[in-house]
Amino acid sequence: MVTQQLKSVRRMAAEILGVGIHRIWIDPERMDEAMEAITREDVKRLIKEGVIKARPIKGTSRVRARIRHEQRRKGRRRGPGTKKGSRIDEKEQWVRRIRAIRRFLRYLRKRRIITPKAYRMLYRMAKGGAFHSIAHVKMYIKEHGLVRR
Repeated sequence: MVTQQLKSVRRMAAEILGVGIHRIWIDPERMDEAMEAITREDVKRLIKEGVIKARPIKGTSRVRARIRHEQRRKGRRRGPGTKKGSRIDEKEQWVRRIRAIRRFLRYLRKRRIITPKAYRMLYRMAKGGAFHSIAHVKMYIKEHGLVRR
Protein backbone atom coordinates (compact mmCIF):
# COMPACT_ATOMS: atom_id res chain seq x y z
CA MET A 1 0.00 0.00 0.00
CA VAL A 2 2.84 2.36 0.91
CA THR A 3 4.58 2.23 -2.46
CA GLN A 4 1.27 2.41 -4.33
CA GLN A 5 0.42 5.68 -2.53
CA LEU A 6 3.88 7.13 -3.25
CA LYS A 7 3.60 6.01 -6.86
CA SER A 8 0.66 8.33 -7.48
CA VAL A 9 2.38 11.20 -5.62
CA ARG A 10 5.52 10.65 -7.67
CA ARG A 11 3.48 10.59 -10.90
CA MET A 12 1.63 13.81 -10.04
CA ALA A 13 4.87 15.55 -9.03
CA ALA A 14 6.48 14.47 -12.30
CA GLU A 15 3.59 15.95 -14.28
CA ILE A 16 3.67 19.21 -12.31
CA LEU A 17 7.45 19.63 -12.54
CA GLY A 18 7.56 18.43 -16.15
CA VAL A 19 10.15 15.70 -15.57
CA GLY A 20 10.16 11.90 -15.58
CA ILE A 21 9.11 9.94 -12.47
CA HIS A 22 12.67 8.75 -11.90
CA ARG A 23 13.88 12.30 -11.42
CA ILE A 24 11.47 12.94 -8.52
CA TRP A 25 13.14 13.10 -5.10
CA ILE A 26 11.04 12.84 -1.93
CA ASP A 27 12.61 13.84 1.40
CA PRO A 28 13.04 10.58 3.38
CA GLU A 29 12.45 12.43 6.72
CA ARG A 30 9.04 13.71 5.60
CA MET A 31 7.95 10.61 3.70
CA ASP A 32 4.75 10.26 5.80
CA GLU A 33 3.59 13.74 4.69
CA ALA A 34 4.14 12.73 1.07
CA MET A 35 2.14 9.52 1.58
CA GLU A 36 -0.83 11.50 2.91
CA ALA A 37 -0.94 13.77 -0.16
CA ILE A 38 -3.96 12.89 -2.27
CA THR A 39 -4.72 15.83 -4.55
CA ARG A 40 -2.52 17.78 -6.97
CA GLU A 41 -2.83 20.76 -4.61
CA ASP A 42 -1.26 18.67 -1.81
CA VAL A 43 1.61 17.73 -4.10
CA LYS A 44 2.09 21.36 -5.21
CA ARG A 45 2.26 22.42 -1.55
CA LEU A 46 4.90 19.75 -0.84
CA ILE A 47 6.92 20.95 -3.83
CA LYS A 48 6.71 24.52 -2.50
CA GLU A 49 7.91 23.35 0.95
CA GLY A 50 10.83 21.47 -0.61
CA VAL A 51 9.66 17.99 0.43
CA ILE A 52 9.48 17.00 -3.23
CA LYS A 53 12.14 18.13 -5.72
CA ALA A 54 13.28 17.28 -9.24
CA ARG A 55 16.76 15.75 -9.34
CA PRO A 56 19.22 17.45 -11.71
CA ILE A 57 19.81 15.95 -15.14
CA LYS A 58 22.71 13.50 -15.06
CA GLY A 59 24.01 14.29 -18.52
CA THR A 60 26.71 12.42 -20.39
CA SER A 61 30.41 12.76 -19.69
CA ARG A 62 32.15 14.12 -22.79
CA VAL A 63 35.63 13.00 -21.71
CA ARG A 64 35.91 10.00 -24.05
CA ALA A 65 34.47 11.93 -26.96
CA ARG A 66 36.91 14.78 -26.32
CA ILE A 67 39.89 12.42 -26.24
CA ARG A 68 38.71 10.76 -29.47
CA HIS A 69 38.33 14.18 -31.09
CA GLU A 70 41.88 15.16 -30.12
CA GLN A 71 43.24 11.92 -31.53
CA ARG A 72 41.39 12.44 -34.80
CA ARG A 73 42.58 16.04 -34.98
CA LYS A 74 46.23 15.09 -34.51
CA GLY A 75 46.29 11.90 -36.57
CA ARG A 76 49.62 10.53 -37.79
CA ARG A 77 50.65 13.68 -39.65
CA ARG A 78 52.16 11.95 -42.64
CA GLY A 79 51.10 14.51 -45.21
CA PRO A 80 53.41 16.26 -47.67
CA GLY A 81 53.72 19.27 -45.36
CA THR A 82 55.40 17.13 -42.72
CA LYS A 83 58.04 15.65 -45.02
CA LYS A 84 61.56 16.96 -44.91
CA GLY A 85 64.36 16.37 -47.39
CA SER A 86 64.34 15.82 -51.11
CA ARG A 87 61.21 14.80 -52.95
CA ILE A 88 62.50 11.44 -54.18
CA ASP A 89 59.44 9.26 -54.23
CA GLU A 90 59.29 7.02 -51.16
CA LYS A 91 57.95 4.16 -53.25
CA GLU A 92 60.93 4.47 -55.55
CA GLN A 93 63.25 4.30 -52.54
CA TRP A 94 61.42 1.22 -51.29
CA VAL A 95 61.67 -0.49 -54.68
CA ARG A 96 65.42 0.20 -54.87
CA ARG A 97 66.01 -1.08 -51.35
CA ILE A 98 63.87 -4.24 -51.64
CA ARG A 99 65.44 -5.17 -54.99
CA ALA A 100 68.92 -4.83 -53.54
CA ILE A 101 68.04 -6.92 -50.49
CA ARG A 102 66.37 -9.63 -52.59
CA ARG A 103 69.36 -9.72 -54.95
CA PHE A 104 71.64 -10.16 -51.93
CA LEU A 105 69.45 -12.96 -50.51
CA ARG A 106 69.46 -14.78 -53.85
CA TYR A 107 73.26 -14.48 -53.91
CA LEU A 108 73.54 -15.97 -50.43
CA ARG A 109 71.23 -18.86 -51.35
CA LYS A 110 73.08 -19.56 -54.60
CA ARG A 111 76.45 -19.62 -52.82
CA ARG A 112 74.89 -21.93 -50.19
CA ILE A 113 75.74 -19.46 -47.40
CA ILE A 114 72.16 -19.71 -46.11
CA THR A 115 69.63 -22.55 -46.34
CA PRO A 116 66.57 -22.26 -48.58
CA LYS A 117 64.47 -22.24 -45.40
CA ALA A 118 66.45 -19.29 -44.01
CA TYR A 119 66.23 -17.57 -47.41
CA ARG A 120 62.44 -17.88 -47.41
CA MET A 121 62.19 -16.51 -43.87
CA LEU A 122 64.49 -13.54 -44.61
CA TYR A 123 62.64 -12.88 -47.88
CA ARG A 124 59.33 -12.63 -46.02
CA MET A 125 60.88 -10.41 -43.37
CA ALA A 126 62.28 -8.09 -46.06
CA LYS A 127 58.83 -7.89 -47.63
CA GLY A 128 57.43 -6.91 -44.24
CA GLY A 129 59.93 -4.05 -43.99
CA ALA A 130 62.12 -5.60 -41.29
CA PHE A 131 65.39 -4.48 -42.87
CA HIS A 132 66.65 -0.98 -43.64
CA SER A 133 69.53 -2.08 -45.82
CA ILE A 134 71.79 -4.94 -46.90
CA ALA A 135 74.02 -4.13 -43.93
CA HIS A 136 71.05 -4.65 -41.66
CA VAL A 137 70.35 -8.05 -43.29
CA LYS A 138 74.00 -9.07 -42.75
CA MET A 139 73.82 -8.02 -39.11
CA TYR A 140 70.62 -10.01 -38.60
CA ILE A 141 72.08 -13.14 -40.23
CA LYS A 142 75.17 -12.91 -38.03
CA GLU A 143 73.22 -12.29 -34.81
CA HIS A 144 70.81 -15.17 -35.40
CA GLY A 145 73.44 -17.63 -36.62
CA LEU A 146 71.83 -18.32 -39.98
CA VAL A 147 75.17 -18.87 -41.76
CA ARG A 148 75.64 -22.46 -42.91
CA ARG A 149 78.60 -24.33 -41.45
